[in-house]
Amino acid sequence: GEEMARFQFLEETARRIFTIHGYEELRTPVFEPTDLFVRGIGEVTDIVSKEMYTFKDRSERSLTLRPEGTAGVVRATLEHGLLRQSSEMKVFYMGPMFRYERPQKGRQRQFHQIGCEWFGNASPWADAETIAMLTIYLEACGFSGVRTRVNSIGARGDREAINSALRSHLEAHRGDLCEDCQRRTATHPMRALDCKNPGCQPTLDAAPPIVDLLSEASQTLFREVCEHLETLGIEFEIAPRLVRGFDYYTHTVFETVLPGLGAQDAVLGGGRYDNLFEDLGGTSTPALGASLGVERLSLALQSLEAGPDLRSRVDVAICLLDEAGLEVAARLAATCRAEGLRVRFDYQRRSPKAALRDANRVNAHFAALLGASEIEAQHVQLKDLESGNQGPVSFADLPGRLQTHTADSPQ
Repeated sequence: GEEMARFQFLEETARRIFTIHGYEELRTPVFEPTDLFVRGIGEVTDIVSKEMYTFKDRSERSLTLRPEGTAGVVRATLEHGLLRQSSEMKVFYMGPMFRYERPQKGRQRQFHQIGCEWFGNASPWADAETIAMLTIYLEACGFSGVRTRVNSIGARGDREAINSALRSHLEAHRGDLCEDCQRRTATHPMRALDCKNPGCQPTLDAAPPIVDLLSEASQTLFREVCEHLETLGIEFEIAPRLVRGFDYYTHTVFETVLPGLGAQDAVLGGGRYDNLFEDLGGTSTPALGASLGVERLSLALQSLEAGPDLRSRVDVAICLLDEAGLEVAARLAATCRAEGLRVRFDYQRRSPKAALRDANRVNAHFAALLGASEIEAQHVQLKDLESGNQGPVSFADLPGRLQTHTADSPQ
């Protein structure tokens, strides 16, 4: 119903916007070897340690329903040598993901993502263009006030300094942290910054900004990304403690938010992951990408006061007013459909009033009324349901008349 229409609109808009930016669609399996996600996402992340659906097949191989899309896309790129013909590639994907977490509004255990990945480009312009493209996508969906939070978590060589500073801060406030953050303080201090527990926020907000702990080279790269975003006219703000939930991220990380969604206002996120190809057995390849949650964005779309009209459109509803015209109406419907027209015809006889009411209900532009007198005259009474104009159109001319209207109508 209406939810499916929103899903299709979000997917079709993504295909259109991503394609004009040079992306091609790629599809990967719903499940992968478990080790792919452990190596790619990180063993101490919540997704790997708590949320993955993992099982053994009949050959005792450990498999996992994909919790995210990037690791599988990189695996497929390596396995099939997709970068052999070109050193650079842009792909997008869409489909179901699976995480065992508490179901809530806009977040289910099977959920859907749309994502994009750009392989082989290390320029900070690529980071800025990706964020710009996603902003364009959200605006094309009808959203306004789109704003992106950006940060840099630096190269892997910066992690020791980051983790040391964060660990000292978190240890000093250990009593104010939840059990997960206390555990992360020892194993992965930067991961604590991703905690959503309200009781931890004052301590996490007071943590040293990550960008201040980076090497000069990493800070320079981040400044260039921000400068390029300004050049492209993208609304953004620096979020000095923003991190992402996967260990593969390096340098730029970001999340894009929409106004009016409350605490859970982020509808997409991503960043750069320049080491993931090597981690999965490939050669060094710069890469970045992002993904968005379709369910969450669908809810946001539903809340728009002046959102797009997503009702499916019918070109013509053939309205049978006399059972004697059943065969004629069936042939007319088949002829119009053969010309690519969207036709509503259910083989039911109705009164003129009921037939027009049904045509309006299915959002038809025209109603073709067919009764005994029309059969004798070899025409239909064609009524424009938007203007109210009505007149006879011969059976032979009907497809052409409807096609003329379809060609002139805005899509």
